[in-house]
Parts: sequence; structure tokens; C-alpha cells
Amino acid sequence: MPLLTGKPWVADFRDSMTEDNYPREGWRRVLWRWIERQAVNRASRLIFTAASTRRMYLERYPHLSPAKCVLIPNGYDEEDFAHIVVREGPTLAEDRPLRLLHTGVIYPEERDPRPFFRALQRLKHEGKISAKSVSIVFRAAGSEDLYQRLMNELNIADLIKLQPHVPYHQALQECADADGLLLFQAANCDHQIPAKAYEYLRLRKPVFALTTHTGDTATLLTDVGGATIVSLADEEDIYAGLPSFLYAVRTRTHPLAEVQKIASYARRNQAEELARCLSGLRNQAPSATPEKAESFAR
Repeated sequence: MPLLTGKPWVADFRDSMTEDNYPREGWRRVLWRWIERQAVNRASRLIFTAASTRRMYLERYPHLSPAKCVLIPNGYDEEDFAHIVVREGPTLAEDRPLRLLHTGVIYPEERDPRPFFRALQRLKHEGKISAKSVSIVFRAAGSEDLYQRLMNELNIADLIKLQPHVPYHQALQECADADGLLLFQAANCDHQIPAKAYEYLRLRKPVFALTTHTGDTATLLTDVGGATIVSLADEEDIYAGLPSFLYAVRTRTHPLAEVQKIASYARRNQAEELARCLSGLRNQAPSATPEKAESFAR
């Protein structure tokens, strides 16, 4: 901290430290909010990865200067894609299923797939999709026992395969080989954007995004392009949106991410922004006197 080292302190908030209902335990929320206030009051700069998180902190702490709050979004490393092959082709053959892929953990609450499962059940029952038309892979989803049980109960286990973790670069190539990519993000994560969103966009594959229409994830996808957005919690919205997404993917008519816009999220650009932030602090004088510690209960 500046008071101990005589140097400016930069606090990097990857995600919001607290929300109105997070952490769930009241005592923990009080403690974490106290720690958060110390960071807000004592740090020379606060770095946020999502615009709505920055806005929330400015509203939560009215004394906080906007100039002190720096927005540096997450992104992707271009070097990770140097050996990735993205195969383009004409309209996909009707005799092979479209391959949809989700990579990474699907949290039962923050990325609840149950409305998606129920929509698949209805579409399959009505003959609008089948294992011959679509193959869905959840790669390293976690909670496999729970999801397998739900899939069996809904009779959609032939549509979705739960597959284990693979090395990072292999997972990237698998994304590049997929026909479409799935993204899950619930309303309680509206102030966050999954890191995989930037990788998905960099690959310029069609994205079926199950999220809210109001969060930062939807804002990013709408700006960069390349995604069909439906409400994660709304079975009817998913049921209505998936068939048209599949048709657009099969006919190669689904829009893709804009190259110039996604290029702005290369981490080299983000590192340059961080360097400017740090350079601006080199000559900043530390606080002259220590601040009085707050009570946890405040």
C-alpha cells in the first residue's frame, strides 16, 4: 500500500469484489465490503474489465473520481492463434449434423443450462432437431453427474455429449473446427464477460449466446457482431431462436465478428493501456499521513 511502501498502488478488480447479494453470507459480505472500501480509498488507480462494474463502483462510492477508475477489458493473445486453422467452406451438407461446442465450466447457477435443455427437448419432440441434424458438445463442463441425469430425464442425451478437459491449444482448435459456439452467462453475472467470449469472437465463428440482453456480455457481442443472443433463463426465447440460428449456420448466412473491432481486444493493446496507466503514476506522491482504519461494521 502507498502508506507502507511510499509507492502508488494499483488495485486490479478482475470482477466486482462484492454485489448487493454477494457473497451470500452476510458476515462475509460485510468483511469483503470493508476490504473493498480500503482498496477504493487507498489505491492510486482502480482497474476494471467491464464498463458496468466501473459504473457500479462510481455509484457505490460517490467520492470516487472517474479519473481514478481505468477500464481495461479482457481480451485474447494473438500468439495463441498462430497455429490454429479455421476451415471455411460452402453451405454445409444436410446429411451431417451441425457441431455446436461449449468449452469450460457451466456453473449450475451462473450458467444454468436447464432452460436450454428443456428447449432442446421440445424441439426434438416436435421433430425440428435430432441427433442427425445437431451434435452438441460440452467440453469440461463440470457437474457432469447432474447434467447427465437431467439429459437422461429429458431424453436429450443423444443430442449432447459431456467430454473431458483437453489442453488449451487443443480446445482452441476444437472451437475453430466447430460449426457454432455456445456461450452461457446468467443475469447475476451481468457485470462480467466470460474470457472465452473474446476467443470465440477472434475465431470468427457463429455464437449462440445464452445470456441477458442487458449485461456487458450482450453489449460486447452486439458491438462486435457475430452472435445470436437469447435469454439464458427463458426457455421460450431459446426454443424460438435456436432453429433460425442452426439454419443460418448451415447456410453460411450467420454474421461473423467484425475483424477490426475484435482486433482491438488483442492483449497487446490492453497491455499498452496498462503501461500508460502505470506511467502516469510514476511521479505521483504517496499519501502524507495514514488514514484511520474503519470499523468492519461500518
